[in-house]
Amino acid sequence: LQKVMSQVRGGFFGRSVQRFQRGQDEIRVWVRYDRKERESIKNLDDMRILTPQGSRVPFSEIADYKIARGEVAINHLNGRRQITVDASLKSHKTSAAEVIQEIKNTKMKEIKAKYPSISALYEGQNREAMKSGVSAKKVVPVILFLIFAIIAFTFRSFSQPLLLMLMIPFGLVGVAWGHWLHGFAINILSVLGIVALIGIMVNDGLVLIGKLNSYLKQGLPYNEALIQAGRSRFRAIVLTSITTIAGLGPLLFEASRQAQFLKPMAIAIAYGIAISTFLTLLLLPILLSYANSFKVYLKWIFTGVKPSREEVERAIKEQNFKTDDLH
Repeated sequence: LQKVMSQVRGGFFGRSVQRFQRGQDEIRVWVRYDRKERESIKNLDDMRILTPQGSRVPFSEIADYKIARGEVAINHLNGRRQITVDASLKSHKTSAAEVIQEIKNTKMKEIKAKYPSISALYEGQNREAMKSGVSAKKVVPVILFLIFAIIAFTFRSFSQPLLLMLMIPFGLVGVAWGHWLHGFAINILSVLGIVALIGIMVNDGLVLIGKLNSYLKQGLPYNEALIQAGRSRFRAIVLTSITTIAGLGPLLFEASRQAQFLKPMAIAIAYGIAISTFLTLLLLPILLSYANSFKVYLKWIFTGVKPSREEVERAIKEQNFKTDDLH
């Protein structure tokens, strides 16, 4: 079959037999039947095929053919023939990961049972999600460490930035609720929205903790300073959250097809901010209070003297240290 195909191709399409240089141009010489001998399908029937024995027989005596649409291109990947199957999600409520998993568990098992030599690669959105996931595993820990280091350097404290980091998992509850309410599956854009949400959550917490440290330095008792910090920063934190959510509102309720692509990111940020606002004003002060009590009892255990709640805070320690230096 290969030899027959080669002769038919050489006769009708041609075969390069010589190359020579003419000035700066390279001239290729092709040999094939003249136009009269290849203008009709009847010419193929009458074509003489050279057999291994050296005789020539008509093509119609040794082969059959049919006229059909041929492959436009035959693609290969790592030396193997490749067939690409493309599909788009019909509904934004469907998760690409779930669809691919169903294909793996049902359709691909049936195909592999019938054609054992076939192997499948899952590309497109699935590939991008995997690449982003691998990248996130490397980048996100570095980002979180840098956030922690900057806050620790600013406040001269390890406990306060650690409490801010503990707020992040609680904020993800809002992200999950938002996707459930809007009927969207969490995808790579949702993850990008979560990364932006982390920055906003940390910023709100910084405002509250910074005000707490300021009141402590003014000489307020710890509990009073905590309450006053929540009161004074309540308006700034709430208004910032409301304006951000309001800015994302048109995108959240946009029904056009173009908006469906960006909605998961907007949902992650808007609902995450809504939950993190209450967490910052309610949960963060509670965590700060418990952390302060823990430091009081820890110092009591190691020194035998129970300190006041203010003495164990880094802001007061720094203030006392600076006062001692002045004296």
